[in-house]
Amino acid sequence: MIVGAGLAGLRTAEELRRAGHTGGLILVGDEPRLPYDRPPLSKQFVRGEIDDTTLRPAEFFAEKDIELRLGVPAAGVDTAARRLLLADGSGIDYDQLIIATGLRPRRIAGLAAASGVHVLRSHADATALRDELESAARVLVVGAGFIGCELAASCRARGLAVVLVEPQPTPLAAALGERVGGLLARLHRDEGVDVRCEVGVESLVVESDSVRGAVLSDGAEVAADLVVVGVGSVPVTEWLADTGIPVAEPRAGGGVLADEVGRTAIAGVWAVGDVAAWRHETGRARRVEHWTSAGEQAKLLACALLGTTPPAAVRVPYVWSDQYDLKLQVLGTPGGADEVRVLDDDGRRFVAHYFADGALTAVVGAGRTAQVMKMRAALVAAMSGAQVG
Repeated sequence: MIVGAGLAGLRTAEELRRAGHTGGLILVGDEPRLPYDRPPLSKQFVRGEIDDTTLRPAEFFAEKDIELRLGVPAAGVDTAARRLLLADGSGIDYDQLIIATGLRPRRIAGLAAASGVHVLRSHADATALRDELESAARVLVVGAGFIGCELAASCRARGLAVVLVEPQPTPLAAALGERVGGLLARLHRDEGVDVRCEVGVESLVVESDSVRGAVLSDGAEVAADLVVVGVGSVPVTEWLADTGIPVAEPRAGGGVLADEVGRTAIAGVWAVGDVAAWRHETGRARRVEHWTSAGEQAKLLACALLGTTPPAAVRVPYVWSDQYDLKLQVLGTPGGADEVRVLDDDGRRFVAHYFADGALTAVVGAGRTAQVMKMRAALVAAMSGAQVG
Protein backbone atom coordinates (compact mmCIF):
# COMPACT_ATOMS: atom_id res chain seq x y z
CA MET A 1 0.00 0.00 0.00
CA ILE A 2 1.26 3.46 -0.95
CA VAL A 3 0.05 6.53 1.00
CA GLY A 4 0.41 9.62 -1.16
CA ALA A 5 -0.82 9.84 -4.75
CA GLY A 6 1.70 12.38 -6.01
CA LEU A 7 4.65 11.79 -8.29
CA ALA A 8 6.65 9.68 -5.82
CA GLY A 9 3.69 7.49 -4.97
CA LEU A 10 2.79 6.95 -8.61
CA ARG A 11 6.38 6.23 -9.65
CA THR A 12 6.71 3.70 -6.83
CA ALA A 13 3.55 1.91 -7.95
CA GLU A 14 4.87 1.83 -11.52
CA GLU A 15 8.28 0.53 -10.43
CA LEU A 16 6.73 -2.20 -8.28
CA ARG A 17 4.74 -3.48 -11.24
CA ARG A 18 7.77 -3.12 -13.54
CA ALA A 19 9.92 -5.08 -11.10
CA GLY A 20 7.46 -7.97 -11.06
CA HIS A 21 5.08 -7.38 -8.16
CA THR A 22 1.79 -9.07 -9.10
CA GLY A 23 -0.03 -8.81 -5.77
CA GLY A 24 -2.50 -6.22 -4.59
CA LEU A 25 -1.45 -2.60 -4.86
CA ILE A 26 -3.42 0.30 -3.34
CA LEU A 27 -2.64 3.98 -3.89
CA VAL A 28 -4.16 6.27 -1.25
CA GLY A 29 -4.38 10.04 -1.78
CA ASP A 30 -5.91 12.94 0.12
CA GLU A 31 -6.89 14.83 -3.06
CA PRO A 32 -9.80 13.61 -5.20
CA ARG A 33 -7.82 14.02 -8.43
CA LEU A 34 -5.80 11.41 -10.30
CA PRO A 35 -2.05 11.80 -9.70
CA TYR A 36 -0.82 14.93 -11.45
CA ASP A 37 2.41 16.76 -12.20
CA ARG A 38 3.17 19.73 -9.94
CA PRO A 39 6.02 21.61 -11.72
CA PRO A 40 3.77 23.00 -14.51
CA LEU A 41 1.40 24.54 -11.93
CA SER A 42 3.68 27.54 -11.35
CA LYS A 43 4.44 27.90 -15.04
CA GLN A 44 2.22 26.81 -17.96
CA PHE A 45 -0.86 26.18 -15.83
CA VAL A 46 -0.92 29.49 -13.97
CA ARG A 47 -0.20 31.30 -17.25
CA GLY A 48 -3.32 29.70 -18.75
CA GLU A 49 -1.44 27.73 -21.40
CA ILE A 50 -2.55 24.27 -20.21
CA ASP A 51 -5.42 22.98 -18.10
CA ASP A 52 -4.53 19.37 -17.33
CA THR A 53 -1.33 18.05 -15.74
CA THR A 54 -2.60 14.51 -15.03
CA LEU A 55 0.29 12.03 -15.14
CA ARG A 56 -1.70 8.89 -16.04
CA PRO A 57 -5.30 8.40 -17.22
CA ALA A 58 -7.76 6.30 -15.24
CA GLU A 59 -7.32 3.45 -17.74
CA PHE A 60 -3.68 3.09 -16.74
CA PHE A 61 -4.57 2.18 -13.15
CA ALA A 62 -7.10 -0.39 -14.32
CA GLU A 63 -4.58 -1.94 -16.71
CA LYS A 64 -1.90 -2.14 -14.00
CA ASP A 65 -4.39 -3.37 -11.38
CA ILE A 66 -3.68 -0.44 -9.07
CA GLU A 67 -6.58 0.31 -6.75
CA LEU A 68 -7.15 4.01 -6.11
CA ARG A 69 -8.46 5.38 -2.80
CA LEU A 70 -8.62 9.12 -3.44
CA GLY A 71 -10.07 12.04 -1.53
CA VAL A 72 -9.53 10.68 1.99
CA PRO A 73 -6.39 11.64 3.97
CA ALA A 74 -4.46 9.16 6.07
CA ALA A 75 -4.99 9.73 9.80
CA GLY A 76 -2.66 7.22 11.45
CA VAL A 77 -1.05 3.80 11.38
CA ASP A 78 -1.36 0.81 13.67
CA THR A 79 2.04 -0.70 12.93
CA ALA A 80 1.46 -3.75 15.16
CA ALA A 81 -1.73 -4.69 13.34
CA ARG A 82 -0.36 -3.39 10.01
CA ARG A 83 -3.43 -1.25 9.41
CA LEU A 84 -3.67 2.21 7.85
CA LEU A 85 -6.25 4.47 9.47
CA LEU A 86 -8.11 7.00 7.31
CA ALA A 87 -9.69 10.34 8.23
CA ASP A 88 -13.20 9.05 7.48
CA GLY A 89 -12.87 6.47 10.25
CA SER A 90 -12.17 3.51 8.00
CA GLY A 91 -9.00 1.47 7.80
CA ILE A 92 -7.08 -0.68 5.32
CA ASP A 93 -4.85 -3.63 6.22
CA TYR A 94 -1.43 -3.76 4.59
CA ASP A 95 1.54 -6.08 4.22
CA GLN A 96 3.96 -3.31 3.26
CA LEU A 97 3.29 0.42 3.78
CA ILE A 98 5.07 3.03 1.64
CA ILE A 99 4.80 6.62 2.87
CA ALA A 100 4.84 9.19 0.05
CA THR A 101 2.75 12.02 1.49
CA GLY A 102 5.01 14.80 0.23
CA LEU A 103 4.97 18.39 1.47
CA ARG A 104 2.65 21.24 2.35
CA PRO A 105 3.48 24.95 1.95
CA ARG A 106 4.93 26.78 4.93
CA ARG A 107 2.87 29.76 6.10
CA ILE A 108 4.17 33.02 7.54
CA ALA A 109 3.11 33.20 11.16
CA GLY A 110 1.23 36.29 12.23
CA LEU A 111 -0.03 37.44 8.83
CA ALA A 112 -3.67 38.48 8.77
CA ALA A 113 -6.11 36.19 6.98
CA ALA A 114 -7.48 37.81 3.83
CA SER A 115 -8.78 36.92 0.41
CA GLY A 116 -6.17 37.38 -2.28
CA VAL A 117 -3.40 35.67 -0.27
CA HIS A 118 -2.22 32.42 -1.84
CA VAL A 119 0.23 29.56 -1.48
CA LEU A 120 0.99 27.14 -4.30
CA ARG A 121 1.30 23.40 -3.94
CA SER A 122 -1.88 21.68 -5.09
CA HIS A 123 -3.95 21.81 -8.25
CA ALA A 124 -6.66 23.59 -6.25
CA ASP A 125 -4.12 26.21 -5.12
CA ALA A 126 -3.03 26.82 -8.70
CA THR A 127 -6.60 27.02 -9.97
CA ALA A 128 -7.59 29.59 -7.35
CA LEU A 129 -4.49 31.67 -8.10
CA ARG A 130 -5.00 31.54 -11.87
CA ASP A 131 -8.63 32.60 -11.54
CA GLU A 132 -7.71 35.66 -9.46
CA LEU A 133 -4.83 36.63 -11.74
CA GLU A 134 -7.43 37.34 -14.43
CA SER A 135 -8.47 40.54 -12.68
CA ALA A 136 -5.17 41.44 -10.97
CA ALA A 137 -2.70 44.14 -11.99
CA ARG A 138 -0.12 44.00 -9.20
CA VAL A 139 1.30 40.90 -7.52
CA LEU A 140 3.58 40.58 -4.51
CA VAL A 141 5.56 37.33 -4.43
CA VAL A 142 7.07 36.57 -1.02
CA GLY A 143 10.06 34.25 -1.26
CA ALA A 144 12.50 33.97 -4.16
CA GLY A 145 13.07 30.24 -4.17
CA PHE A 146 12.26 28.10 -7.21
CA ILE A 147 8.48 28.50 -6.85
CA GLY A 148 8.67 32.24 -6.16
CA CYS A 149 10.97 32.90 -9.11
CA GLU A 150 8.82 30.81 -11.45
CA LEU A 151 5.67 32.59 -10.31
CA ALA A 152 7.30 35.99 -10.75
CA ALA A 153 8.24 35.03 -14.31
CA SER A 154 4.74 33.67 -15.02
CA CYS A 155 3.07 36.81 -13.70
CA ARG A 156 5.33 39.00 -15.83
CA ALA A 157 4.40 36.86 -18.84
CA ARG A 158 0.78 37.78 -18.11
CA GLY A 159 1.74 41.46 -18.14
CA LEU A 160 1.38 42.02 -14.41
CA ALA A 161 3.51 44.28 -12.23
CA VAL A 162 5.52 42.09 -9.85
CA VAL A 163 7.40 42.78 -6.63
CA LEU A 164 9.56 39.86 -5.49
CA VAL A 165 10.59 39.97 -1.82
CA GLU A 166 13.36 37.76 -0.38
CA PRO A 167 14.91 37.90 3.12
CA GLN A 168 18.21 36.47 1.85
CA PRO A 169 20.79 38.51 -0.08
CA THR A 170 19.73 37.12 -3.48
CA PRO A 171 17.09 34.87 -5.03
CA LEU A 172 17.86 31.18 -4.49
CA ALA A 173 20.81 32.04 -2.24
CA ALA A 174 20.21 29.01 -0.01
CA ALA A 175 20.12 26.60 -2.96
CA LEU A 176 22.70 28.08 -5.33
CA GLY A 177 24.71 30.62 -3.37
CA GLU A 178 24.82 34.39 -3.61
CA ARG A 179 26.96 34.68 -6.73
CA VAL A 180 24.62 32.70 -8.97
CA GLY A 181 21.67 34.15 -7.08
CA GLY A 182 22.89 37.57 -8.16
CA LEU A 183 22.78 36.49 -11.79
CA LEU A 184 19.18 35.39 -11.33
CA ALA A 185 18.30 38.68 -9.66
CA ARG A 186 19.72 40.41 -12.72
CA LEU A 187 17.55 38.26 -15.00
CA HIS A 188 14.36 39.12 -13.13
CA ARG A 189 15.17 42.81 -12.95
CA ASP A 190 15.86 42.85 -16.68
CA GLU A 191 12.38 41.37 -17.16
CA GLY A 192 10.80 44.18 -15.13
CA VAL A 193 10.44 42.52 -11.72
CA ASP A 194 11.00 44.77 -8.71
CA VAL A 195 13.40 42.47 -6.80
CA ARG A 196 13.89 43.43 -3.15
CA CYS A 197 16.33 41.29 -1.17
CA GLU A 198 17.26 41.22 2.51
CA VAL A 199 13.73 42.25 3.39
CA GLY A 200 10.64 40.38 4.53
CA VAL A 201 6.93 41.01 5.07
CA GLU A 202 6.00 42.62 8.36
CA SER A 203 2.22 42.75 7.86
CA LEU A 204 -0.49 42.78 5.23
CA VAL A 205 -2.63 45.76 4.28
CA VAL A 206 -6.23 44.52 4.31
CA GLU A 207 -9.42 46.36 3.35
CA SER A 208 -12.87 44.75 3.53
CA ASP A 209 -11.24 41.35 4.13
CA SER A 210 -9.22 41.63 0.90
CA VAL A 211 -5.48 42.14 0.63
CA ARG A 212 -4.38 45.50 -0.78
CA GLY A 213 -0.66 45.22 -0.18
CA ALA A 214 1.97 44.67 2.48
CA VAL A 215 4.28 46.51 4.81
CA LEU A 216 7.85 45.23 4.50
CA SER A 217 10.39 44.83 7.27
CA ASP A 218 12.26 47.92 6.07
CA GLY A 219 9.09 50.01 6.50
CA ALA A 220 8.25 50.24 2.79
CA GLU A 221 4.64 49.66 1.73
CA VAL A 222 3.91 47.68 -1.43
CA ALA A 223 0.53 47.84 -3.17
CA ALA A 224 -0.75 44.49 -4.43
CA ASP A 225 -3.98 42.92 -5.64
CA LEU A 226 -2.62 39.46 -4.85
CA VAL A 227 0.04 38.12 -2.50
CA VAL A 228 1.63 34.73 -3.16
CA VAL A 229 3.68 33.23 -0.34
CA GLY A 230 6.45 30.85 -1.40
CA VAL A 231 8.67 30.45 1.65
CA GLY A 232 9.28 26.72 1.48
CA SER A 233 7.41 23.60 2.51
CA VAL A 234 7.28 21.13 5.37
CA PRO A 235 6.89 17.33 5.21
CA VAL A 236 3.40 15.94 5.79
CA THR A 237 4.15 13.73 8.79
CA GLU A 238 1.80 14.89 11.57
CA TRP A 239 -0.47 11.92 10.88
CA LEU A 240 2.39 9.65 12.00
CA ALA A 241 2.42 11.00 15.58
CA ASP A 242 2.37 8.21 18.19
CA THR A 243 2.89 5.51 15.54
CA GLY A 244 6.54 4.80 16.39
CA ILE A 245 7.57 5.52 12.80
CA PRO A 246 10.73 7.64 13.14
CA VAL A 247 10.50 11.26 11.96
CA ALA A 248 13.39 13.74 11.88
CA GLU A 249 13.27 16.88 13.99
CA PRO A 250 12.07 20.02 12.15
CA ARG A 251 15.45 21.71 12.70
CA ALA A 252 17.02 18.79 10.80
CA GLY A 253 14.60 19.20 7.90
CA GLY A 254 11.90 16.84 9.13
CA GLY A 255 10.73 13.88 7.11
CA VAL A 256 10.38 10.14 7.68
CA LEU A 257 13.77 8.67 8.54
CA ALA A 258 14.83 5.81 6.29
CA ASP A 259 17.94 4.03 5.06
CA GLU A 260 19.52 4.36 1.62
CA VAL A 261 16.69 2.37 -0.05
CA GLY A 262 13.75 3.84 1.87
CA ARG A 263 13.39 1.24 4.62
CA THR A 264 12.39 2.68 8.02
CA ALA A 265 13.18 1.21 11.44
CA ILE A 266 9.62 -0.20 11.60
CA ALA A 267 9.13 -3.55 9.88
CA GLY A 268 7.05 -3.26 6.73
CA VAL A 269 7.19 0.56 6.57
CA TRP A 270 9.02 2.50 3.86
CA ALA A 271 9.28 6.14 2.76
CA VAL A 272 9.90 7.77 -0.60
CA GLY A 273 9.90 11.19 -2.25
CA ASP A 274 9.83 14.65 -0.70
CA VAL A 275 8.62 13.37 2.68
CA ALA A 276 11.47 10.87 3.02
CA ALA A 277 14.75 11.63 4.80
CA TRP A 278 17.00 8.94 3.33
CA ARG A 279 20.45 8.16 4.65
CA HIS A 280 23.05 9.28 2.10
CA GLU A 281 26.74 8.65 1.50
CA THR A 282 27.77 10.86 4.39
CA GLY A 283 25.73 8.72 6.77
CA ARG A 284 23.39 11.62 7.48
CA ALA A 285 19.70 11.62 6.62
CA ARG A 286 18.38 14.36 4.37
CA ARG A 287 15.41 15.00 2.15
CA VAL A 288 15.78 15.74 -1.56
CA GLU A 289 12.92 17.75 -3.07
CA HIS A 290 13.64 17.09 -6.74
CA TRP A 291 11.30 15.77 -9.44
CA THR A 292 13.92 13.37 -10.83
CA SER A 293 14.81 12.07 -7.37
CA ALA A 294 11.29 10.73 -6.88
CA GLY A 295 11.72 8.35 -9.80
CA GLU A 296 15.22 7.30 -8.79
CA GLN A 297 14.16 6.58 -5.23
CA ALA A 298 11.12 4.66 -6.45
CA LYS A 299 13.36 2.27 -8.42
CA LEU A 300 15.64 1.63 -5.46
CA LEU A 301 12.76 1.11 -3.05
CA ALA A 302 10.89 -1.26 -5.37
CA CYS A 303 13.99 -3.38 -5.89
CA ALA A 304 14.75 -3.51 -2.16
CA LEU A 305 11.17 -4.39 -1.25
CA LEU A 306 11.00 -7.18 -3.84
CA GLY A 307 14.56 -8.42 -3.32
CA THR A 308 15.73 -7.73 -6.84
CA THR A 309 18.99 -6.12 -7.98
CA PRO A 310 18.89 -2.31 -7.84
CA PRO A 311 20.40 -0.12 -10.56
CA ALA A 312 24.13 0.31 -10.01
CA ALA A 313 24.66 3.62 -11.78
CA VAL A 314 25.83 6.62 -9.78
CA ARG A 315 22.89 9.00 -9.42
CA VAL A 316 23.61 12.65 -10.15
CA PRO A 317 20.96 14.94 -8.63
CA TYR A 318 19.23 17.07 -11.24
CA VAL A 319 16.64 19.83 -11.02
CA TRP A 320 15.43 22.41 -13.49
CA SER A 321 13.32 25.55 -13.42
CA ASP A 322 11.78 27.37 -16.39
CA GLN A 323 11.96 31.14 -15.97
CA TYR A 324 11.08 33.38 -18.93
CA ASP A 325 12.70 31.94 -22.05
CA LEU A 326 15.48 30.22 -20.09
CA LYS A 327 15.80 26.81 -18.51
CA LEU A 328 17.75 26.98 -15.26
CA GLN A 329 19.46 23.63 -14.66
CA VAL A 330 21.19 22.34 -11.56
CA LEU A 331 23.28 19.20 -11.98
CA GLY A 332 24.90 17.84 -8.83
CA THR A 333 24.69 19.20 -5.29
CA PRO A 334 25.78 22.82 -4.79
CA GLY A 335 27.01 23.59 -1.29
CA GLY A 336 26.85 26.88 0.55
CA ALA A 337 30.60 26.88 1.14
CA ASP A 338 31.53 25.79 -2.39
CA GLU A 339 33.82 27.83 -4.58
CA VAL A 340 31.81 29.14 -7.55
CA ARG A 341 33.42 29.80 -10.90
CA VAL A 342 31.28 31.50 -13.54
CA LEU A 343 32.69 30.20 -16.81
CA ASP A 344 30.25 31.76 -19.25
CA ASP A 345 28.04 34.83 -18.82
CA ASP A 346 26.67 36.86 -21.72
CA GLY A 347 24.62 39.12 -19.49
CA ARG A 348 21.59 36.81 -19.51
CA ARG A 349 22.64 33.20 -20.02
CA PHE A 350 25.37 31.69 -17.89
CA VAL A 351 27.17 28.56 -16.67
CA ALA A 352 28.80 28.16 -13.26
CA HIS A 353 30.83 25.31 -11.78
CA TYR A 354 30.93 24.55 -8.05
CA PHE A 355 33.93 23.07 -6.23
CA ALA A 356 34.59 21.76 -2.71
CA ASP A 357 38.22 21.06 -1.82
CA GLY A 358 39.06 21.25 -5.50
CA ALA A 359 36.50 18.60 -6.52
CA LEU A 360 33.58 19.40 -8.82
CA THR A 361 30.28 19.23 -6.94
CA ALA A 362 27.74 20.83 -9.27
CA VAL A 363 27.12 22.66 -12.53
CA VAL A 364 24.44 25.33 -12.80
CA GLY A 365 23.39 27.02 -16.00
CA ALA A 366 20.63 29.16 -17.45
CA GLY A 367 19.97 28.88 -21.17
CA ARG A 368 23.04 26.64 -21.58
CA THR A 369 21.56 23.14 -21.70
CA ALA A 370 24.35 21.47 -23.66
CA GLN A 371 27.10 22.98 -21.54
CA VAL A 372 25.43 21.78 -18.35
CA MET A 373 24.54 18.25 -19.40
CA LYS A 374 27.93 17.48 -20.93
CA MET A 375 29.37 17.79 -17.40
CA ARG A 376 27.41 14.81 -16.08
CA ALA A 377 30.28 12.39 -16.73
CA ALA A 378 32.68 14.65 -14.83
CA LEU A 379 30.28 14.77 -11.90
CA VAL A 380 29.86 10.98 -11.94
CA ALA A 381 33.64 10.63 -11.80
CA ALA A 382 33.90 13.14 -8.97
CA MET A 383 31.13 11.45 -6.98
CA SER A 384 32.57 7.98 -7.56
CA GLY A 385 35.98 9.18 -6.43
CA ALA A 386 34.48 10.70 -3.30
CA GLN A 387 32.74 7.46 -2.48
CA VAL A 388 35.80 5.25 -2.73
CA GLY A 389 38.31 7.78 -1.47
